[in-house]
This record gives sequence, structure tokens and C-alpha cells, in this order.
Amino acid sequence: MESNSHTEAELREELKLKRRELSDLRSQLRSIYEQKEAQYQLLHSTRTSIKSCLAQITLLKGERDQLTDKVKELKQQRDTFNTLTKEKTTLKEEASKKKNELISRLETNENPREIKSLILKLDHQLETEVMPFPQEEKIRKRVKELQAQQKKMGELSEAWKMSNTTSADAAEVRGKAQQFHREVQGTAGLSQQKHQQVNSLYDQIKELRKQEAPVLEKHLALKTQYEQTKQKLQEIQSRVYELSKQFDVKEEKSFKEQIKEKTAQVSEKIKKRQKLNIDDILAFQALDEN
Repeated sequence: MESNSHTEAELREELKLKRRELSDLRSQLRSIYEQKEAQYQLLHSTRTSIKSCLAQITLLKGERDQLTDKVKELKQQRDTFNTLTKEKTTLKEEASKKKNELISRLETNENPREIKSLILKLDHQLETEVMPFPQEEKIRKRVKELQAQQKKMGELSEAWKMSNTTSADAAEVRGKAQQFHREVQGTAGLSQQKHQQVNSLYDQIKELRKQEAPVLEKHLALKTQYEQTKQKLQEIQSRVYELSKQFDVKEEKSFKEQIKEKTAQVSEKIKKRQKLNIDDILAFQALDEN
């Protein structure tokens, strides 16, 4: 009987200690959980930022590639007009050279209209007047000279027109070539800006990855610690339940009968201001816990 009582006291002491340990573990588990969640939120925020950077990179790369393709098209058009500019410049130089040659060969500064009028006048004179043969020959020679000058002036007029036309054509295609060149530079500049933004985002991701590593490591460590603490708590909880159930079954009748007696004894001691011994205190604790 005494042995059974001793065993029961030991079990009750174990139950008391287990309950205290259980309370401590619950506090630890709550603290670990809060730390783990804080690290998870930080990890989630970092990964969201990385995901946002990657989405921006995809968008910027698409825009950059479109601009790069546009640069290629503009370069082709610019090169086409550069080639045309060379061709038109050559034609302009040839027309200008021919014009200058005709100007240098022209022996008169008279107006083409005056020359035409003089030719008509001399022809009319030859047809209507009777004159000595030498005079007639002299007039016919003068008409031929004037007609030759008239022909040169016609050629010069055409040369002027050709020179002006080729000059205008050369200026037009040169202007378009310069326009396409400016567009190439502007579009290439935008493409380079997009590329620099992509590189900047990659640098941000690299920095975020550095920040992510220790947070992830700490989160995993806390997660492991949480699971271990939780398992330990469940084991102790199971033991507490086992002990509590054992005492509940065993003392369902007898323990209730002891309550009034124990309470009365301790209350009496308190009234008489008698010192409580360890058994009284343990008895009170045992009653409170059950």
C-alpha cells in the first residue's frame, strides 16, 4: 500500500512537471512560429520583388528587340538613300560640268530672243531685197553664225535645266538619307536605354538574391525548429493526457472525497496562523492541478 502511494506521488510529480514543460513549450512554439512567419513574409516580399523585376525584364527585352529590328530596317533605308545620293551627286556634277563647258564655248552674251529676231530679220532681207552676191553671201554667213549660237544657247538652256533638276534630286535624296540617319540614331538610343534598364534590373535581382539567401536559410532553420518543438510538445501532451486519464479513472470517487478534508485542514491551519508544511503546499497544488 505504501509502495503504491509512493508510485502515485511520483506520477503526480511527473504530471506536474510535464504540465509545466508543456506550458513552456507552447510559449516557445508560439515564439518560433511568429519568427518563422516574419521570415516567410520577408522572403515572400523579396521573391515578389524578384518576380516583378523578371516581368519588367521580359517586357523591356521585347521592346528592345522591336527597336533593334526597327534600327535594321532604318539602316537599310538609309543605305539605299546614301547610294542614291552618290548616284544623283554624280549626275549633278556631270550636268554642271556640261553646263560650264557650254558657257565657255558660247561666244556671245546676247539674249536668245534678240538672236532669233535678228535671224528672222536677215532671212526676210534675203527674201525681199535684191543685192550684190558678195553682200548676200555675207548675210547668209551671218545667219549661219547666229543659228549656231542659237543652237548652243538651246543646248545651254537644256544643260541648265538638267543641272537644276539633278541638283534638286541630289538634295532631296540627301535630305532623306540624313532623316533616316537621325531616325537610326534616335531609335538605337532608345534601344540602348532599354538594354541598360534590363542590365539594371538584373543587378537588382542579383542583390535581391543575396538578401534572399540568409532569409531563406533562417526560415528553413526556424521551420525545422518549429516542427521539432511541435513534435516534442505532442509527445509531452500525449504523456500528460495519459497521466491525467489514469488519475481521473483511478480517483474519480476517492479524490473528490478528499477535497473537503484537505481544504478544511489547511484552512484551519491558516486560521490558527499555523505554519504550512511542504505536504500542505503539495496537497494544495495537487488539488489545484486536478
